[in-house]
Amino acid sequence: MADAIPPRSETDRSDARSDEARLGPLDDFIGFHLRLAQEASFRAFAARVGDPDLKPRRFAVLTLIAENPGMTQTALGKAAGRDKSTLTTTLDDLVKRGLVSRERAPNDRRSYTLFLTDKGCALHQKLMAAARAHDADLDRLVGPENKALFLALLRRIACELG
Repeated sequence: MADAIPPRSETDRSDARSDEARLGPLDDFIGFHLRLAQEASFRAFAARVGDPDLKPRRFAVLTLIAENPGMTQTALGKAAGRDKSTLTTTLDDLVKRGLVSRERAPNDRRSYTLFLTDKGCALHQKLMAAARAHDADLDRLVGPENKALFLALLRRIACELG
């Protein structure tokens, strides 16, 4: 029995009951910390907006459509970094809420173009104010001297791994 697992010590047992988990190798994994930061940012944004259904993903979709009226779902998916199934669910919800209109593309009947409705424009304006305030909090946390480098690193990760 050379590979037998030694019994847990009293210290190990008390650590197992603690509310704080040891992260082990996760403590040095960039991807793990990116995910934690993303979740924290999403929770803070949702709290600021006050509507749990208006997550940052929906805000991003509304913003991309506002900046690119008439864009196709394919172009939106590429810009948002979302696969078709995830994007379709989000768009269906936004159309159902009366925030986005989906129209057949005039030059390709298989494609749809996307536009914000008046209701979508009004909500986008409200969300943009919340997003700017949220981003100011993130700017404060990152620090003005680190922002350009931080964004460059995030863009590099997205570009090279995406």
